[in-house]
Amino acid sequence: MTVKSIQSLVNSAMQEIKTITANEAYEMLEGNNCNLIDIREINELDNTGRVEGANHIPRGMLEVYLDPNSPIIQNGQVDKNKELVLFCAGGVRSALAVKSLKEMGYEKISHIDGGFAAMSSSGFKII
Repeated sequence: MTVKSIQSLVNSAMQEIKTITANEAYEMLEGNNCNLIDIREINELDNTGRVEGANHIPRGMLEVYLDPNSPIIQNGQVDKNKELVLFCAGGVRSALAVKSLKEMGYEKISHIDGGFAAMSSSGFKII
Protein backbone atom coordinates (compact mmCIF):
# COMPACT_ATOMS: atom_id res chain seq x y z
CA MET A 1 0.00 0.00 0.00
CA THR A 2 1.26 3.46 -0.89
CA VAL A 3 0.25 6.35 1.30
CA LYS A 4 -0.30 9.53 -0.72
CA SER A 5 1.26 12.81 0.31
CA ILE A 6 -0.84 15.89 0.99
CA GLN A 7 0.67 17.47 -2.13
CA SER A 8 -0.47 14.49 -4.18
CA LEU A 9 -4.01 14.80 -2.81
CA VAL A 10 -4.10 18.55 -3.47
CA ASN A 11 -2.71 18.15 -7.00
CA SER A 12 -5.39 15.57 -7.72
CA ALA A 13 -8.13 17.79 -6.29
CA MET A 14 -6.93 20.78 -8.31
CA GLN A 15 -7.58 18.81 -11.52
CA GLU A 16 -11.27 18.51 -10.59
CA ILE A 17 -12.20 21.75 -8.85
CA LYS A 18 -12.74 25.41 -9.68
CA THR A 19 -10.21 27.87 -8.30
CA ILE A 20 -10.85 31.62 -8.27
CA THR A 21 -8.79 34.62 -7.23
CA ALA A 22 -9.43 36.72 -4.15
CA ASN A 23 -10.51 39.58 -6.43
CA GLU A 24 -13.04 37.37 -8.22
CA ALA A 25 -14.41 36.24 -4.86
CA TYR A 26 -14.66 39.85 -3.67
CA GLU A 27 -16.68 40.81 -6.77
CA MET A 28 -18.99 37.82 -6.23
CA LEU A 29 -19.52 38.76 -2.57
CA GLU A 30 -20.15 42.42 -3.41
CA GLY A 31 -22.74 41.35 -6.00
CA ASN A 32 -24.41 39.02 -3.47
CA ASN A 33 -23.68 36.11 -5.79
CA CYS A 34 -22.02 33.68 -3.40
CA ASN A 35 -21.84 32.16 0.04
CA LEU A 36 -18.37 32.94 1.35
CA ILE A 37 -17.36 30.17 3.73
CA ASP A 38 -14.33 30.34 6.02
CA ILE A 39 -13.25 26.79 6.89
CA ARG A 40 -10.36 27.77 9.17
CA GLU A 41 -10.31 26.67 12.81
CA ILE A 42 -11.68 29.06 15.43
CA ASN A 43 -8.22 29.75 16.87
CA GLU A 44 -7.09 30.93 13.42
CA LEU A 45 -9.96 33.41 13.30
CA ASP A 46 -9.12 34.58 16.82
CA ASN A 47 -5.45 35.06 15.86
CA THR A 48 -5.78 36.68 12.43
CA GLY A 49 -9.32 38.06 12.25
CA ARG A 50 -12.47 37.27 10.34
CA VAL A 51 -13.56 38.23 6.86
CA GLU A 52 -16.63 40.44 6.99
CA GLY A 53 -19.54 38.73 5.26
CA ALA A 54 -18.15 35.19 5.56
CA ASN A 55 -19.87 32.29 7.26
CA HIS A 56 -17.59 30.27 9.52
CA ILE A 57 -17.87 26.49 9.18
CA PRO A 58 -14.77 24.69 10.46
CA ARG A 59 -13.32 22.14 8.04
CA GLY A 60 -14.01 19.28 10.43
CA MET A 61 -17.77 19.96 10.37
CA LEU A 62 -18.17 21.08 6.75
CA GLU A 63 -19.90 18.01 5.31
CA VAL A 64 -22.16 17.75 8.37
CA TYR A 65 -23.18 21.42 8.27
CA LEU A 66 -23.70 21.40 4.49
CA ASP A 67 -25.75 18.22 4.45
CA PRO A 68 -28.98 19.08 2.57
CA ASN A 69 -31.01 18.34 5.72
CA SER A 70 -28.89 20.41 8.10
CA PRO A 71 -30.38 23.47 9.82
CA ILE A 72 -27.87 25.77 8.07
CA ILE A 73 -29.23 24.71 4.67
CA GLN A 74 -32.84 24.35 5.77
CA ASN A 75 -33.04 27.83 7.34
CA GLY A 76 -31.30 29.50 4.39
CA GLN A 77 -28.20 30.64 6.29
CA VAL A 78 -26.33 29.19 3.32
CA ASP A 79 -28.20 29.70 0.05
CA LYS A 80 -27.68 26.51 -1.96
CA ASN A 81 -28.69 28.38 -5.13
CA LYS A 82 -25.60 30.59 -4.91
CA GLU A 83 -22.03 29.49 -5.45
CA LEU A 84 -20.21 28.25 -2.37
CA VAL A 85 -16.80 29.93 -2.20
CA LEU A 86 -14.54 28.29 0.37
CA PHE A 87 -11.29 29.54 1.83
CA CYS A 88 -8.77 28.50 4.44
CA ALA A 89 -5.43 30.06 5.39
CA GLY A 90 -3.58 29.30 2.16
CA GLY A 91 -5.71 27.14 -0.13
CA VAL A 92 -4.79 23.54 0.74
CA ARG A 93 -7.70 22.62 3.02
CA SER A 94 -10.20 24.50 0.89
CA ALA A 95 -9.10 22.62 -2.25
CA LEU A 96 -9.66 19.29 -0.52
CA ALA A 97 -12.95 20.52 0.96
CA VAL A 98 -14.29 21.59 -2.44
CA LYS A 99 -13.47 18.14 -3.82
CA SER A 100 -15.37 16.54 -0.94
CA LEU A 101 -18.42 18.78 -1.44
CA LYS A 102 -18.38 18.01 -5.18
CA GLU A 103 -18.58 14.35 -4.22
CA MET A 104 -21.68 15.23 -2.15
CA GLY A 105 -23.25 16.69 -5.30
CA TYR A 106 -22.55 20.41 -4.99
CA GLU A 107 -21.90 21.87 -8.44
CA LYS A 108 -21.64 25.63 -7.86
CA ILE A 109 -18.53 25.52 -5.71
CA SER A 110 -15.03 26.96 -5.78
CA HIS A 111 -12.14 27.89 -3.55
CA ILE A 112 -9.92 30.96 -3.34
CA ASP A 113 -6.34 30.62 -4.53
CA GLY A 114 -4.08 31.73 -1.68
CA GLY A 115 -6.92 31.69 0.87
CA PHE A 116 -7.05 34.20 3.73
CA ALA A 117 -3.51 35.37 3.00
CA ALA A 118 -4.55 36.51 -0.50
CA MET A 119 -7.84 37.94 0.75
CA SER A 120 -6.08 40.05 3.40
CA SER A 121 -4.22 41.95 0.70
CA SER A 122 -7.28 42.46 -1.51
CA GLY A 123 -10.53 44.33 -0.95
CA PHE A 124 -11.93 42.17 1.85
CA LYS A 125 -12.55 43.84 5.20
CA ILE A 126 -10.89 41.93 8.04
CA ILE A 127 -12.67 42.38 11.37
